[in-house]
Amino acid sequence: MLDSAIDVSFVLPVYNEEECVEVLTAEIIAVMKHQGRSYEILLVNDCSTDRSGEVLERLAAALPQVRVLHHLVNSGESAAHATGFQAARGEIIVTLDADGQNDPASIPDLLAAIEGYDVAAGFRPKRHDDWVKRVSSKVANAFRNRVTGDRVIDAGCCFRALRRDALRELPVWNGMHRFLPTLLRFQGYRITEVPVKHRPRTTGVTKYGIGNRLWRGLRDCFAMRWYRKRAIPGRRVRGACGQEPERPAGPEAR
Repeated sequence: MLDSAIDVSFVLPVYNEEECVEVLTAEIIAVMKHQGRSYEILLVNDCSTDRSGEVLERLAAALPQVRVLHHLVNSGESAAHATGFQAARGEIIVTLDADGQNDPASIPDLLAAIEGYDVAAGFRPKRHDDWVKRVSSKVANAFRNRVTGDRVIDAGCCFRALRRDALRELPVWNGMHRFLPTLLRFQGYRITEVPVKHRPRTTGVTKYGIGNRLWRGLRDCFAMRWYRKRAIPGRRVRGACGQEPERPAGPEAR
């Protein structure tokens, strides 16, 4: 499996999800059995303090599709995404949270939607979180879209399919994962949005709340407003067959 060409790479940041990640991995494998695509599952352990590391190593030993990467220091979800992006070999990368709330049943929808696009970003029409999270998310999305000038339905949903070649010049910082569709749109890549299924959390505890996201998120919105004016198109070189690069959908090159 590891020596074969890979069509799809799954990237799952893992932090203290010992009770979730094994079941979620099995669900992904079950879904991919019917897709006719080669794939790998990259589990990025962000210095978990529970038994997640042991669970991941056991999965990697038992399942040829699974690869495990361990951070040396706790670096956050964006860093885990970046680590997975660097190691991924698939032409398409699918990201989802390891807590089990992103339903793998929506994977085929994302893979179908990305045809003709560079990013298929999921959004949760029916979100199974408490009212505080739902309300704060709506307010944050409205503020974010107003400040950045972009329009994303559900910036907090990290259930996405992305083309690997669109990630070559991705700027990485702590919080990047929440702005990924906007970053890529500003670089001229094509974005579509897809409804995905969301489930209640049944084990573990959430790692995010208003206190550890609000002020940093507000600052990042203004940084993205700056980036929109300075972004360089990702496709800017004439192709090998003489085709002109596609005109960016984002801000014009300066």
